[in-house]
Amino acid sequence: MNIFKKLGTDTQGKLIIAGPCSAESEEQVFETAAQLAGLGVDVFRAGIWKPRTKPGCFEGVGNIGLTWLKKAGRAFKKPVAVEAASPEHIEKCLDREIDIIWIGARTTVSPFAVQNIADALQGTNISVLVKNPINPDLNLWIGAIERLKKAGIKNIGAIHRGFSSYYKSRYRYNPVWKIPIELRRIAPDLPIICDPSHICGNREMIFSVSQKAFDLLFDGLMIEAHVNPEKALSDADQQLVPEELGHILKKLRYKSSSTEKIKTELSVLREHIDEIDCRLISTLGRRSEISKQIGELKIKEGIAPFQPDRWNKMIKERIQYAKKYNLADDFTRILFENIHEESIRCQSN
Repeated sequence: MNIFKKLGTDTQGKLIIAGPCSAESEEQVFETAAQLAGLGVDVFRAGIWKPRTKPGCFEGVGNIGLTWLKKAGRAFKKPVAVEAASPEHIEKCLDREIDIIWIGARTTVSPFAVQNIADALQGTNISVLVKNPINPDLNLWIGAIERLKKAGIKNIGAIHRGFSSYYKSRYRYNPVWKIPIELRRIAPDLPIICDPSHICGNREMIFSVSQKAFDLLFDGLMIEAHVNPEKALSDADQQLVPEELGHILKKLRYKSSSTEKIKTELSVLREHIDEIDCRLISTLGRRSEISKQIGELKIKEGIAPFQPDRWNKMIKERIQYAKKYNLADDFTRILFENIHEESIRCQSN
């Protein structure tokens, strides 16, 4: 089944995938599907096998959940989607006629695991979605997609679910939007779905992240919904009740204006952006030259290029100063981490 050939019809071409983080009981699966059926949801999803960080947590109901899920899909005439992490999972999904599988972030990170899944899928026409690896590595993401293509899988899409980070932010998984944007540049025909549930880690931010994804021309959303999120056995904080999901889908803006007036105004503003960008590059070039001079002095005096005290002081001051211009702390930190890395490179050379 090629779910991407005709994207969601109720949401202006956007594909909406929704359902609980985990299938917990037949009643929970069926009731959630019943409440989602009339909300513009195109595909019903549920986790069957759950790869938890630590043992002892709820790790899914296993194979029986596939039967519950498929039964609910047939009852409400919706295709169903499941995460699969091994050839054994693939075999069970094919036996139960699951419509879509997705490869999770913890699996995408392993080329061995992805290749095993690609081999198990060879000769099938099932649709496959590939989540980004848990670390911000675009090549790993692209590599997983290429392995599936080489196995003859034609119906492939990507899911952006954010990335792990070593510093705290307001997100559970940092979106790092530039990575899916680059993926779109490299593979313009590849459908890209956003998973705001994992990016946010909470219900409060799901609307804003979903809107951001549509503003960036993502092709759809995968959102976790549960009839009773407070009692969910996994990821309770990020799951919505179906009614709340319905409100979000109605509030989202799916299209932007393309009138000639707007195009003209955008053109003028973009010329200003281009001019500012050129000045930024010129300024960074001058900064790089000064870094080289500092490097020469350090070499002469036997001083290491990296000075932790200077770096800690500088990053705190830059973040504080950036607040005056309403720049987000995360943005400023990442910007100066990259600038500092380039400075160290210049000094080392």
